[in-house]
Amino acid sequence: MKAASSNSVTPYNPANAMSAAPALKFSSDIERLQQINTIRNTSAAAQTKRAIDLLKETRQALTAEQINEACYVDVKANKDVFNRLSKNFKVYYDGTRFFYKPKHDLKDKTQLLKLIQNFPEGIAVADLEDAYPSVDHDLKALKAAGEIWLVSNFGSAAEDMAYPNNHRAIKVDDDLKQLFRGIELPRDMIDIEKDLQKNGMKPATNTGKRRAQAQVHGISNKPEQKKKKHGISKRTKLTNSHLPELFKDLS
Repeated sequence: MKAASSNSVTPYNPANAMSAAPALKFSSDIERLQQINTIRNTSAAAQTKRAIDLLKETRQALTAEQINEACYVDVKANKDVFNRLSKNFKVYYDGTRFFYKPKHDLKDKTQLLKLIQNFPEGIAVADLEDAYPSVDHDLKALKAAGEIWLVSNFGSAAEDMAYPNNHRAIKVDDDLKQLFRGIELPRDMIDIEKDLQKNGMKPATNTGKRRAQAQVHGISNKPEQKKKKHGISKRTKLTNSHLPELFKDLS
């Protein structure tokens, strides 16, 4: 297990969290006591999650007493919660304080980019999301700057893979370009997806699932009829020759 010092966690300062709090009125105090009672009557798993969420949000080193003060989870008095929290893979406990432990110990955009560059095959965004609070903003900034690619799986709203964008100019032989452009492509996307899977690659689309969902909702899977002058006949050979832009920057 890593030493806690590597996380550079700021010690918790209750004055920062509580200095602006107004004096409690009697009715407010009753509500607070009811909230405490409700929280402590939840399961040990729910209380542990509440404590971990606090550690993740604050990124501070908290004692059991400070966790109790901030979110009403009495880690010290509840042995089950203490054991769950101290042994959780997302938490480091040094014997006194609890620290949130992200999968990747990153502090800023520079370190984030360096990590992604070490994964040319791509790294899951889910593995980066808890590195530090502004990581989502920095991922979008790196994408906008052309430093990385963010790729989503079909049907997913989240961009779930990050790839480094290699800016090095690569010279491609003319014979290789011609070979690429002459490859005949399957007409059905399902066949393309099968070929990708056969070669150990994960398709970005799932045509079978999409068509099944379309049938459930009564949507026709038949391709839209196009005008004859713009159509492709059954005798037409589909190749990559219509993609010259892939090579426009390659000499």
